[in-house]
Amino acid sequence: MKRTSLVCLLGLLLAGIAHAAIDTYEFADESQRERFTQLTKELRCPKCQNQDIADSNAPIAADLRKQIHEQLQQGKTDADIVDYMVARYGDFVLYKPPLEGRTALLWFGPAALLLGGLLTISVIVVRRRRVDARPRDALLSVDEQARLSALMNKDSLDKNAP
Repeated sequence: MKRTSLVCLLGLLLAGIAHAAIDTYEFADESQRERFTQLTKELRCPKCQNQDIADSNAPIAADLRKQIHEQLQQGKTDADIVDYMVARYGDFVLYKPPLEGRTALLWFGPAALLLGGLLTISVIVVRRRRVDARPRDALLSVDEQARLSALMNKDSLDKNAP
């Protein structure tokens, strides 16, 4: 019974793989195939969000690959194809969005955070070095120094007494 259920389970798992869609496209020449590969690697899948359309199994990625293939067959340039995808899906489909006012935070935000962190660490280190470099007496006010001297004199007198 266990063996039969394992065989059935394995059969169901393999059936899913057997029905997986495999894109097969015909290209006029090798340069067109390379352009297709390059375009599908540089465009992001709208559904998967962090995967290019070349590697995505989402239905929309398959549609985008088909659209790219059709546009390549029509003789459109890479820029035309990318512009079409951006017009349809927005800058999100680009892994490298253009540098504009609304995308400046994406481009410069990580560097600003890194510099801010380095500046904070530098300020902390400099302040600690200044505190450590001061003599211990400088850390006490005049009144505290007087009290300390009096206590130390009293303690030394107590130790010297027979």
